[in-house]
Amino acid sequence: MSKRVTPRSEDYAKWYTDVVLKAQLADYGPVRGTMVIRPYGYAIWEAIKAAYDLRFKETGHENAYFPLFIPKSYMSREAQHVEGFAKECAVVTHTRLRATEDGSGVEVDPDSKLDEELIIRPTSETVIWSLYKQWINSYRDLPILINQWVNIVRWEMRTRLFLRTTEFLWQEGHTAHATKDEAVAETLKMIEVYRQVAEDELALPVIVGLKSEAEKFAGAEETWCIEAMMGDKRALQSGTSHYLGQNFAKAFDVTFRNEANEEQYVYATSWGVSTRLIGAVIMAHGDDQGLRLPPNIAPIQAVIVPIYKDDSRDEVLGATKELASLLEATGARIKLDDRDTVSPGFKFNEWEMKGVPVRIELGPRDLKQSTVMVARRDTGEKLSFSNDQIVSRLPELLTEIQSGLYKQARDFREANTYSPGNWDEFKELMNTGGFARCGWDGDPLTEAAIKNETKATVRCILDEQEPAGIKCIHSGKPARYLVIFAKAY
Repeated sequence: MSKRVTPRSEDYAKWYTDVVLKAQLADYGPVRGTMVIRPYGYAIWEAIKAAYDLRFKETGHENAYFPLFIPKSYMSREAQHVEGFAKECAVVTHTRLRATEDGSGVEVDPDSKLDEELIIRPTSETVIWSLYKQWINSYRDLPILINQWVNIVRWEMRTRLFLRTTEFLWQEGHTAHATKDEAVAETLKMIEVYRQVAEDELALPVIVGLKSEAEKFAGAEETWCIEAMMGDKRALQSGTSHYLGQNFAKAFDVTFRNEANEEQYVYATSWGVSTRLIGAVIMAHGDDQGLRLPPNIAPIQAVIVPIYKDDSRDEVLGATKELASLLEATGARIKLDDRDTVSPGFKFNEWEMKGVPVRIELGPRDLKQSTVMVARRDTGEKLSFSNDQIVSRLPELLTEIQSGLYKQARDFREANTYSPGNWDEFKELMNTGGFARCGWDGDPLTEAAIKNETKATVRCILDEQEPAGIKCIHSGKPARYLVIFAKAY
């Protein structure tokens, strides 16, 4: 299987697509830009989802569900919001089909035209705040801390599996607060939750920072983000948390009476991560043999491959089944690959492609010696353990692999983060790839000029304080911010 994967150095985009398809993570849907998430890919999403959902509930949030369809008039109430999403919206205009006169198929029934078109949700602020108006009257009704796990539709022109598709899965939190301080604290709390899960569970080192005005969420006062470096040195926005101020409260007239019985507008936040995190894991950790999954989110943490000939089959299979039971008792997710239809070599390649952290081989010789051969997916190292040792060592081994993948990704990012001394060095860096840590004068025209010349954008503002003695990398004026510039997905 791995021989059919395009090397990363030859064509990174093709390598990525090869891995997604050959590791059976996803496939192309029948509608352009859509994807089918296959069971193995969905199991990874379930692990990511579980890690986030646990932390959401620990921080006081509750799950709910809001409608897929949004009246068009709702989208018009917040001007910045509708401008940001107008070109991406899928619109429902009719309610039914009818058979064609010649019986060859179906067509839209022109008599079923809707009085008001419906938008398939590109995000849910508008529909949620229409409901919050009904639910919020007094300070006693606040805060509202709600999250939902749903699908989203954004009519993308250039798509790539997991990274940017017309329909994708995500979570979106929407909270309402009595004060600005509470809402800002919520925004920062949730970006920290995103950082924790990305680093602790996905082994994905991220940079936390503030988005520029040009890059922030449509309708937000401030957008905080986590940015990760991929294996081709590009950036991937991996989660965002937005302080919405009172924009949506004013748009939907959501007010409450405070303890002094004064009427005030509510303060809001929203925050989300999506299935693009699976793409992040692929690109941050994958190699020319396929996936390398962090054990914490791997659907299978260790696979056991029995190796036998006909005369040793029953003995070896019996031993591997016993070993699988012992390893499962440690809490690890174990797969016994006892298929007779493919060779051990095929199995090695398949599980290597799928990024299983640990492969355990057991054959007649191992049985005689009471040992097993263990291969680590992260380093390729092969180790020999006694039967007792592998049972006691597997949890430690998985922990080592988890931290090892994080360290490799962090070291790669640090080795490819530079502080260019002038504009020519900056342009050369953007040609070769990497993060530029440098000054920016804060002028949107400067930001646009840098993007036009190099395709690099402000990924995040590292510090809102004016950096002393640092000049803007493009204009040469005193820098207002220290930022990360990079080309991004």
